[in-house]
Amino acid sequence: MADTVNVTALIDRRKIGGFQYLVAALCAITIFLDGYDTQSIAFVAPSIAQELGLTRAALGPLFVASLVGLLFGALIFGPVADKIGRRSVIMICTLIFGVFTLAASTSGSLPELLIFRFVTGLGLGGAMPNGIALTAEYCPQRRRATLVMIMFTGFSLGAAFGGAVSAGLINSYGWRSVWYVGGILPLLLVPLQFIWLPESIRFLVVTDAEGPRIGKLLQRIDRAFRPSSGMRYEVDEAHAHGAPVAHLFRQGRTFGTLMLWTMFFTNLLANFFLQNWIPTLAHDSGIDLRTAVIIGTMYQVGGVLASLLIGWPIDKFGPFKVIPLLFLFAIPFVALIGQAVGEPMLLMALTFGAGFCIVGGQNSSNALAAIFYPTAMRATGVGWALGVGRIGAILGPLIAGALLAEHWSYGALFLLGSIAPVCATTAVFSMGRVYGKLK
Repeated sequence: MADTVNVTALIDRRKIGGFQYLVAALCAITIFLDGYDTQSIAFVAPSIAQELGLTRAALGPLFVASLVGLLFGALIFGPVADKIGRRSVIMICTLIFGVFTLAASTSGSLPELLIFRFVTGLGLGGAMPNGIALTAEYCPQRRRATLVMIMFTGFSLGAAFGGAVSAGLINSYGWRSVWYVGGILPLLLVPLQFIWLPESIRFLVVTDAEGPRIGKLLQRIDRAFRPSSGMRYEVDEAHAHGAPVAHLFRQGRTFGTLMLWTMFFTNLLANFFLQNWIPTLAHDSGIDLRTAVIIGTMYQVGGVLASLLIGWPIDKFGPFKVIPLLFLFAIPFVALIGQAVGEPMLLMALTFGAGFCIVGGQNSSNALAAIFYPTAMRATGVGWALGVGRIGAILGPLIAGALLAEHWSYGALFLLGSIAPVCATTAVFSMGRVYGKLK
């Protein structure tokens, strides 16, 4: 009788090793470039507006073009990855956003920019949920939130790196140079992904992949493991047949899925509203461009710090005792940003606090989604939560642009924006009432 190996138990009882850190690092680099590219539009937008003669209100569609692509990329590539695997989708998506970021750098008109940024967004939206899923599936349960959040700091680091280098690149070489960097680096990464990035071992088990392939990956996790001919592999999760999206609403997951969608929608609305408009707010209030970019960068710096600090408490105490506090403290930070117009140091401090709570809350939500959904639907669950969230991300900059066109003050605008974390707090608290023992 063939031996049966429980892959879940084998991963859970071992410490995280070098191979698992390699997987997380490759996903983090991918997410780093994703963050750089996603945030880059906020830094190049003033220069594009000046070159093309666009009003501040007309920047809304430019902010939104890649976000629409992110929406469809997350919705499409999540289910695709649950069918064909995470590795292939990550490489395809990295190639897409690399090629079309370079294409956007050659644009000479607003319509060209909108098209190229939309297709870029498809790749960005597909890479993100699969990086989260792949990292989670190589990590023991007791450290899953920590590793996923540390991996996802790549996004905030990439966005912060974009802010750090954008002003210098734009001043020296023009706004197109920001996207030269954002296009070339992903194309250099794809060969490294092909060589070193493995397929999810849990995905291979639930899709009944060939045993020798699984055995070789287990040996890289546990050097003492010795696969044998005919060895069978299993995980502590049921196989899911049919459309992955349908499974998000089965076996008691309906309420959790709806609350996750509410959480992602409202928090990403706040997130993209803040990261797109804070640099413009600062610059419009008379602060020089370099300082305005630094203020915008502090938003991502706060998010990085939160992601490094919050994972351990989530693994220790559970997500529903930690995440609501982040969203709750975000409310006053967001509301007060609009009252600090023209005060660089105060604006920088408030922006840092908002980034700590909003970006940290979003990264925590990513980890929560990866924990909530099993392997057979994890990429779909994370992808659709991010996809629904992208609707909020699209609406945030658009609503802000429309209200500014109606002569709303920044104070009133950011006060209105503070309603979003109120909704996110309510959603995660409600989810905790039903799934309070989830870890």
